Amino acid sequence: MRIAVVILCALCSASTYAQTGRGTAPAPAPVPPATETVAPAIPGVVAAGTKVVIVKDGFQSSEGPIAMPDGTTLFTEPGASKVHKIDKNGTITTLVENTDRANGLALDSKGRLIATTALTIAVLHPPAAKATLAKMSTRPNDLVVDKKDGIYFTLPSDKPSAVYYIPAGGQATKIGEAPGAHGIQLSPDEKTLYSADSGGEYLIAFDVQPDGKLTNRRNFGKYMGLKVPESHADGIAVDSQGRVYVSIEPGVQVFSPKGDSLGLIPTSQRPQNLAFAGPDKKTLYLAGRSALFSVQMQAQGYSGRPK
Repeated sequence: MRIAVVILCALCSASTYAQTGRGTAPAPAPVPPATETVAPAIPGVVAAGTKVVIVKDGFQSSEGPIAMPDGTTLFTEPGASKVHKIDKNGTITTLVENTDRANGLALDSKGRLIATTALTIAVLHPPAAKATLAKMSTRPNDLVVDKKDGIYFTLPSDKPSAVYYIPAGGQATKIGEAPGAHGIQLSPDEKTLYSADSGGEYLIAFDVQPDGKLTNRRNFGKYMGLKVPESHADGIAVDSQGRVYVSIEPGVQVFSPKGDSLGLIPTSQRPQNLAFAGPDKKTLYLAGRSALFSVQMQAQGYSGRPK
């Protein structure tokens, strides 16, 4: 009898243990429903009352939007291992399949579509150009290509997390430690590199040297509207005036070129990446956890880079 009681207690304890999730991978937080929100006035950036419109919901995550030279827009669906294209009429079609969970996207001067995938930096398109540019031991997150076709990318799982650089035709090399390194972007003049610290309250900046190396790591600007210090900061874009846009937990944080906070565009889902795109680069696309959003902007994206 005592043995039976002991077994029963053990089973109850194990059941409770499993139900609370202790000892197992935590269940992912539910994705909030995609709903329209409204932007406040940010002078020169966006007009008061501008809607954050749902382009489409129901993705297995959305990521990595970039503007294409022909006025179309690309973005990734990591959970489905696809790259999608939005044409000038707003129609969404699939451009690339079997992408190995491609996340961030970029273009080089040859028009090659380059992505961070599960464990690589790879050329995804056109089909004849497909290649692996670097193999990593953990998943890279985001990337940006400079005017010399060098590729900066982040490796969040490094201990500590870091920024890497692949010079054109060269090998990937760690060039800087960056806390919580996720989204990455260059200023229009390519003298400053920005790295999004997903676990902190500040956007990180570096000075870029002529050989591509990074110096003078510093806090560039502090995020607004955070309920906790962990910002979940991710994708970064810049506009033609050098303003910096960062996706954070409550929406899109906008900074001046000097790091002053200009305002926050609120979103119903945490934006994971963003880019100015469309024929005139005045549409800001926001890739959310299940939905893709768009905002009609007064500001215009920087024309010298896809985002």
